Amino acid sequence: MPEQQNIEWKQSWRDEYLQWISGFANSNGGVLYIGKDDIGNVVGVDKYTKLMDELPNKISSKLGVLCDVNLHEENDLYYIEIITKPYNNGISYNGKYYYRSGSTNQELRGNELTEFLLRKTGRTWDSIEEENASFDDINEATVKRFVKSGIASKRLPLETVNLDSKTIFQNLLIMNEGKLTRSAILLFGIQPLRFYVSSFLKIGKFGKSSSELLSQEVVEEGNLFEQLDETLKILFTRFIDSSISYKGIQRIETYEYPYEAVREILLNAFTHRTYENSPIQISVYPDRIMFWNQGELLNPLTPEKLKVDHKSMTRNPIIARTFFRAGFVESWGRGTIKIIEECEKAGLLEPKIEELTGGVAITLYKNRTSPEFLSSLFLNERQLKAIEYLKENNQITTGVYQNLFEITDRTALRDLNELIEYRVIKKVGEKKGTKYLLI
Repeated sequence: MPEQQNIEWKQSWRDEYLQWISGFANSNGGVLYIGKDDIGNVVGVDKYTKLMDELPNKISSKLGVLCDVNLHEENDLYYIEIITKPYNNGISYNGKYYYRSGSTNQELRGNELTEFLLRKTGRTWDSIEEENASFDDINEATVKRFVKSGIASKRLPLETVNLDSKTIFQNLLIMNEGKLTRSAILLFGIQPLRFYVSSFLKIGKFGKSSSELLSQEVVEEGNLFEQLDETLKILFTRFIDSSISYKGIQRIETYEYPYEAVREILLNAFTHRTYENSPIQISVYPDRIMFWNQGELLNPLTPEKLKVDHKSMTRNPIIARTFFRAGFVESWGRGTIKIIEECEKAGLLEPKIEELTGGVAITLYKNRTSPEFLSSLFLNERQLKAIEYLKENNQITTGVYQNLFEITDRTALRDLNELIEYRVIKKVGEKKGTKYLLI
């Protein structure tokens, strides 16, 4: 039986195991067993009587918590059970804070420690007052735009149009005791970058790898509302291509990536990112576009849980709530689901959501049978004709491929394997039953 999030086994006692009790107290509580091996078998513990006398006082004096310490016996072997409940305040050991995540005990540092201590006091990063800010730093045009958008989406009452900015900010909870908060500056500031040096976005266009930078743009002016507009404008005019078709006399422009999915990803990044180190980074490749923001998923969210209905958990809930009141997001907890749905409607692969280098990355992939994408792969004429064949016939075999182009078995396999590597087709079955399908 493997160790779980709320269970830890140790064969003997060491004072450093107070870290585990700190980790349990700072998360969801748990049980530490002394006298069990790493698969949960009882091996017994020496001097258990002495430990039963010392441990309660040691835990209380070192950590300031009360634990239930129980002695158990199994097959003439004794083991100790230490039950720790979760605590509302942060529990440190030797000045360090620990947190139980999965089956590991992690020391909290940097942004993670800051966020943890804020949560324990019932606050979030975006709720903190910005001591050096005043209403001279606020863009009144953005406030008016917010009110207009909120009323139009029926998220704000009609009378909001008659309120001054201070009253609006108080109603949005982005002012505390007359002081503007970080969220107020980021959402409505003239130049938030003056306060938070990483509150900008970088866009890069690359070749086949991240070492081949072809061009780049930086979006650093303005508040989050303005950055959203400017980033979308730059992406869909300079980095994301479109194709033109006609339905009768109606001109239809179709982008490589769905506009609503990209917009939702940006709003997601604004609300979930940390604003203290790295900017949002958007990397555009021939076959995909990746959006990355610093700040790992909050426990217990995982990339897989984001693909189904889930409870909304955001690092910056005040920013998220303000976007909701503006009508920019539909509902909390559906952002990633909407992204997946938009890609599905556009005929794209499911987006890849992953935790990457201290943050979260969402990658959208092109329609792999579009002329724009296929032209970036430098396929030969046989491969392009085979894709058209697959569109009409759904599947192809090595034999059919050979007959279509009058080539050898080796050449056919090489062509097909290249298409597999490019993730245009997939192989199904084995030996004589092998066939190839479009992804």
